Amino acid sequence: MQLKETRNALNKFGKFVIQQARSRLTKGNKNVNKKLYNSLEYLPFRDGDSVGVKFFMEKYGKFQDQGVKGAKSNYIENKKSPFSYSTKMPPPSAFKDFIKRKGIKGRDKKTGRFITNKSLQFLIARSVFEKGIRASMFFTKPFNQAFKKLPQELQENFAKDIENIIFE
Repeated sequence: MQLKETRNALNKFGKFVIQQARSRLTKGNKNVNKKLYNSLEYLPFRDGDSVGVKFFMEKYGKFQDQGVKGAKSNYIENKKSPFSYSTKMPPPSAFKDFIKRKGIKGRDKKTGRFITNKSLQFLIARSVFEKGIRASMFFTKPFNQAFKKLPQELQENFAKDIENIIFE
């Protein structure tokens, strides 16, 4: 059974979610190296009697979306986040590219001298460990927004598909 209209509705749903998620990433300054932006994809699928849409993104996308609780303090939005730092600090080397792309230069508070990038990486990693990562909801909000509209649209398109099959 071909469900052309239903498939079109699911494609429309996937395109909308990806487009909005990419837009939110860019507007929220979370698009440092475009790696996460370019990794956002969707794939409509049909498995037996069920149809749906699968979404794909870089592994760290879920941390950016839902946030991470810090070891010492939490951002307010992170109270519901399933992720947290408790004993292990993120590797300082993970911030090397971030520092370079943002052009961040660290200074010693007492002397005013510049500090090395290695020291700056450590300080940023420690800050992220203690404070956590604020939830950006770049994927969750567009998904929920599109999902609210989806049931009615799917019902209508599924009805069109059934009519097309019956009256062929």
